Amino acid sequence: MKVSLIQMNSISDKAANVAAAEALIERAVREEKPDWVLLPEFFDWAGGSKADKLKNAETFPGGPAYEMARGQAMKHGIFVHAGSIMEKIEGEERIHNTSVVFNREGEEIARYRKIHLFDVTTPDGAAYKESATVKPGDRVVTYDCEGVTIGCSICYDLRFPDLFQALAEKGAEIIALPAAFTMATGKDHWEVLLRARAIETETYVCASAQTGSFTVGNEQRMTYGHSLVADPWGHVVAKASDGVGVVSARIDREQIKRARRLIPVAQHRRRLGAFP
Repeated sequence: MKVSLIQMNSISDKAANVAAAEALIERAVREEKPDWVLLPEFFDWAGGSKADKLKNAETFPGGPAYEMARGQAMKHGIFVHAGSIMEKIEGEERIHNTSVVFNREGEEIARYRKIHLFDVTTPDGAAYKESATVKPGDRVVTYDCEGVTIGCSICYDLRFPDLFQALAEKGAEIIALPAAFTMATGKDHWEVLLRARAIETETYVCASAQTGSFTVGNEQRMTYGHSLVADPWGHVVAKASDGVGVVSARIDREQIKRARRLIPVAQHRRRLGAFP
């Protein structure tokens, strides 16, 4: 199984972002011939105001980002894990931060809404309050990719190992993490957290990131990039350079079996609730 991760620099221009994502998927197919493609978090939008986000959010099925991802899956006969898209919620002044996955026929096979929301002031002083515009999801989601079980997570979810353990317990062999990690946190935490989650769950962790800058009001914000694939032993087996582009790797299920045979953590895990 070959995977390709798309690294983007999305801005507050939906049409431009969707066109850029489509061109990068086309490039990945042409150059890498993947079975499965992962887009980054909110590939359809970055920055702008709350009103802008509500205006540009989509109702599924339909909408330009949804239909582009679905169309690419059908056109090329690939799985498209559409990073995350702004999903409209009827009667709400917030949206969902939602991953949608399409199989080779363009059928929707999974939908995951981000559970953990980024309400943080980063070391550079930038304040983020995702919960002001996003309503959290409440479901742990996996799906089948031709016999390989893939688990869903998004960005800030990375800091919550219990979600990753829940995905592993549901049979995940690969965990997808579309993201838009900040520069301030990414330079210190991105790779070490991804490798830790891969080691803990003995899965491949595939993380597709936003890179570069976007504008919120009069403020320029930077994302870290460095999309990567970590194997079940915690090795980084593929990593993107700076800037927009594509990085690919092959998933070897024998590596999953090897890691789980050498250190069978799933068998050794004890429920902490059983202790006083």
